[in-house]
Amino acid sequence: MNELVRKSIAVFARPFRVPHFDETLPAGEYDIETELCSPPDQLHPEAWKASVAVRLHSRASHPGLARTLTVSLADLDDALAKDKLTGKDLAEIFLEEMLADPMVRLVMEADGVSEMQLRHLYSGGRACQTDKEAPDAAPASKLPQENSPIQAAENEGMPTQGE
Repeated sequence: MNELVRKSIAVFARPFRVPHFDETLPAGEYDIETELCSPPDQLHPEAWKASVAVRLHSRASHPGLARTLTVSLADLDDALAKDKLTGKDLAEIFLEEMLADPMVRLVMEADGVSEMQLRHLYSGGRACQTDKEAPDAAPASKLPQENSPIQAAENEGMPTQGE
């Protein structure tokens, strides 16, 4: 029976989903077992489709519970491809990995820090800047000065408030 199954590891850089499973799985390494051909007791070998048994990480609520998810090989390949094609910032990937760590969750709970608070903290500076343009966010008082040439061009010929 061992010749029919190949063991390997799938690595996800960020949390992912697979069809027909209502849980977002955390980033990390997953042990997988791929059936290479139909089982010998299969009644209709021509109707058999390759499937993969994915060993899931245990939940924080049930640390000793081992779980396995069986998905089609195509669904796993799609999830891996989506994971590799993401244009996510490294800080976002780090945050997702950090939130998936059960030890971090325990520390967050002990300190009274919620997931929303951490997400807000990590997203704070990225909303108004890109990573390569400006390392420091511009203070709000400077924003009108940055837009003043544009506003001057738009308002050219218009009377000013002093007039």
